[in-house]
Amino acid sequence: MMKWIWRCIASLALGLGALGVLLPGLPTTPFLLLAAWAGARGWPELEQRLLRHEKYGPMIRDWRQRRAVPRRAKWLASALMTSSILMIWLLPAPMVIRWFLTLFLPCVALWLWTRPD
Repeated sequence: MMKWIWRCIASLALGLGALGVLLPGLPTTPFLLLAAWAGARGWPELEQRLLRHEKYGPMIRDWRQRRAVPRRAKWLASALMTSSILMIWLLPAPMVIRWFLTLFLPCVALWLWTRPD
């Protein structure tokens, strides 16, 4: 039973990662990291495919070995977080959400930039 739960999690994460390739603003890499992590627990073949992938395999291996994030991904994530903060203040939204994102997303960016390249 647990094998199928891990496979469902891996499949969902892989699907969201695939959507991230097509939809701007939806990240791909975190979902692929999740898919590889869940795959290691219930779908080793999928994990190996992801690790061997020409484009995403090196990022997954770097994260696992050194918790490293590519500099390009850091810049892109920071730009998207900044645009999210700007958009939430320009669009109608509850004040609590505006302040939460304004305080939370810079903390995420700071954490991200402390990861090795």
